Amino acid sequence: MLSTRRALAAVVSVVVLAASACGSADEDSGSAKVEVFTWWAEGGEKAGLDSLVSRFGTACPGQEFENGAVAGGAGINAKQVLNARIAQNDPPDTFQVHAGAELADYIAAGRVQDLSADYDSWGLRAALPQGLLDDLTVDGKLYSVPANIHRANVVWANSQVLSDAGILQAPKNLDAFLQDLAKLRRAGVESPLALGRDWTQLMLLESVLIADLGAKRFAGLFTGATSWKSKAVRGALNDYVQLLAYSNADRDALDWPDAERLLIDGRAGYQVMGDWEAADLAAKNFQAYEYFTFPGTEGVFQWLADSFVLPDGAGNPDGTRCWLKTVASVDGQRDFNLAKGSIPARTDVAGDGFSAYQMDAMADWKTATPVPSCAHGSACSQDWQNTVNATLGAFSTAAEKDVPGLQAALAATAARYVQQ
Repeated sequence: MLSTRRALAAVVSVVVLAASACGSADEDSGSAKVEVFTWWAEGGEKAGLDSLVSRFGTACPGQEFENGAVAGGAGINAKQVLNARIAQNDPPDTFQVHAGAELADYIAAGRVQDLSADYDSWGLRAALPQGLLDDLTVDGKLYSVPANIHRANVVWANSQVLSDAGILQAPKNLDAFLQDLAKLRRAGVESPLALGRDWTQLMLLESVLIADLGAKRFAGLFTGATSWKSKAVRGALNDYVQLLAYSNADRDALDWPDAERLLIDGRAGYQVMGDWEAADLAAKNFQAYEYFTFPGTEGVFQWLADSFVLPDGAGNPDGTRCWLKTVASVDGQRDFNLAKGSIPARTDVAGDGFSAYQMDAMADWKTATPVPSCAHGSACSQDWQNTVNATLGAFSTAAEKDVPGLQAALAATAARYVQQ
């Protein structure tokens, strides 16, 4: 399991390995472009994309990468551009999408093609955890190829701030976490828990729900197996309100890197954020931090994955399939994740060369119970996610925290998408 430690994470230089052939019908017919649409435009994400492009160039002779990246945090801008292009029947050859339920609308509209046969021919089923395959499968079919795995239920901490307050170990449960937050505030830390707006608040709520409900009942919230109206959910929402009280008052005005700055500057002790934070902290040359799984979620791996699809109407389907095979390969996943700071979706990639955090996460990915994330599209559709984000934003800014009202709103939203 992830353990509290002084992280020495750093983005590792990409290791260039010898590539295996990736067959394409266009190999002997001259160069053919493959437009790859992503929101990877800078930092570790761009470095990861560049490593895949290098691998693709070797593995897919006759195919030429065309960069269709649109910048924008978490893909907000890119998704708007993509949806407009698809509506105009002008899809790129492939596009990045969060794996899981975020694809539901594209699948229902017949906008992406079934890749089940490719999974079989590439031997990909045997390389992915069954829990991930279950979450990716829609009516018995697979529609996307995950390039990586990120973990959402992680807490990042400023080691010096904790030490100054006499906090010397990670909390084992949510009650202990709340006690440590209170200790930080008594020590003069105004905002013990750094928090941002929108999906960052949903990430926090999801971690609390996992801690209070457990993996199975949490996942059931998005399938109808667990009722949002239950006493257990009410208890989790009350815990969430307590956590909000220890966060920064300007949370609704901050994006996650702005909230992270509170942590780096010592104005906060903790931040709940996905494990892309390790690479970001390293890029900002901040090493005095610790990490641990959100208290009460030990043994649970809340996952999200960047994946690629084969759109219906893609201009170069053969080239796209070669891109997808490159993304799915052991070497492709190794190169990409070494650069990006995430971990391979495949469980058969060797851990040498990866950072301390990545090696911890890779070990957990093989043994922990995977659960999806609504905040990052693996558990719920984009519309569902947007509605919940707006609901939590309104709740955050309200002077009075109406927990029964919040629970009713979340239950009503879920009822529009699943049968309770």
